[in-house]
Amino acid sequence: MKTLFPPGYNPFIVYMENISLEKRGRNNCTMPSAFQYLDPALLTRLANLNLVARLVVEGFISGLHKSPYQGFSVEFAEYRKYCPGDNLRYLDWKVLAKSDRYYIKRFQEETNLKSMILLDASGSMGYASGSISKLQYACYAAASLAYLMIRQQDSVGLAAFDSELQTYLVPRSHPRHLKDILLALERQKAGRETDLQGVFNLLAQRLKRRGLIIILSDLFDHPESVMRALAHFRHKKHEVIVFHILDACEKEFPFKELVEFEDLETGERLPIQPRLIRESYLKEMERFCDTYRTMCGEHKIDFVPLVTNAPLDVLLINYLSKRSRLG
Repeated sequence: MKTLFPPGYNPFIVYMENISLEKRGRNNCTMPSAFQYLDPALLTRLANLNLVARLVVEGFISGLHKSPYQGFSVEFAEYRKYCPGDNLRYLDWKVLAKSDRYYIKRFQEETNLKSMILLDASGSMGYASGSISKLQYACYAAASLAYLMIRQQDSVGLAAFDSELQTYLVPRSHPRHLKDILLALERQKAGRETDLQGVFNLLAQRLKRRGLIIILSDLFDHPESVMRALAHFRHKKHEVIVFHILDACEKEFPFKELVEFEDLETGERLPIQPRLIRESYLKEMERFCDTYRTMCGEHKIDFVPLVTNAPLDVLLINYLSKRSRLG
């Protein structure tokens, strides 16, 4: 099947309309806050939501998430038969009195979550058909999620990348760490070509302790190679959430007149008559998104589509509410 996307999906064509991204206001989206990407109004609407991990994770302090380690001043998990040498303080005397059988209580710690936000800062993420680029939209989401996790005493780190790792902040739970993340987000600019597989494999090797991986990306790379890298995270027992971020024009392809498209990662330009390819393009885009959605489902990875013209608070609230119910 012939595809309209360039090989590897890496260089995505974007509408120029004879206006540069800078003139269209790549950095015009400011917030009434000391930090550009920490929106007080958005945080107010997210105030009652917590990001609860559904799978077993590791942690160091008491928090909201299940730990694989057995403890003692923690939540009851199950009974097991007494074995010689077991600590008698965990013996259930009530069960013994009723059944004359010896059973030990087992517990499951409640622990904090260690998480990493992986931010795609490749060239294609710089595209903006309106006032906000995909990268800016991703930064707002990253700031909000980092705030939520640190508020609930979870550790969160940040890794921003294009074809290489550009920014890396190790996960921490101290409130001051949020400032470091926000400053890093403000410095982030769209970079070069994409290598999702290479970066994800590098990070999978670096992140030794299992936790939550949050990916913010347009996923413009070979789906099969990207999914192999995501499967690497799952093999390491990480829980993974993929926020798939697209611009509305990439989803809807509203162009009508003869236009010139430019690859934001290579600079290549291509004149196109949109009416001749619109139907095929939309089918290819649908197939592209469905491929990721299906493969993520097969690997038990949450796949969350986001479009930059949709209110971020509504999308996050809907997703986090659903996640809390499933937790």
